[in-house]
Amino acid sequence: MVIDKEHIIQLLEEVTDPEIPVISIRDLGILREVKVENDAIEVVITPTYSGCPAMFEIEKNINNTLTKNDITNFKITTVLSPAWTTAWMSAEGKQKLKEYGIAPPNPTNEADIQCPNCNSRNTIMISQFGSTACKSLFKCEDCLEPFDYFKCH
Repeated sequence: MVIDKEHIIQLLEEVTDPEIPVISIRDLGILREVKVENDAIEVVITPTYSGCPAMFEIEKNINNTLTKNDITNFKITTVLSPAWTTAWMSAEGKQKLKEYGIAPPNPTNEADIQCPNCNSRNTIMISQFGSTACKSLFKCEDCLEPFDYFKCH
């Protein structure tokens, strides 16, 4: 069986972040690389922050996705350096976050956060920490809805 790297990458599009199920690990930037050498595959991933509890679930989901597609000769490698950054997120991933109700990272001005519900910029931070460590909790002063903001890293 010839292993096609692009096919593996396509299969891994099925693997989503367990904390944000609308975004794939590829769109999130966690999937760093897929290496194919001979008939062996290495999937290289980087956590959004060291100690991220979702990484165990992500590894399990990668394993399940590849195995159910009859791919068995693989290993999953977690690398911490270089550290993950929100710059690795795809534009599609940021749009998916917004559609899900999470304000995507704003690396140019973290004081100017747009509400994902009504698009207002009249927002305030309620808490430095949101539903997970990688998010802050904000509130829109126009529509009055609370929302998570995916912090820049």
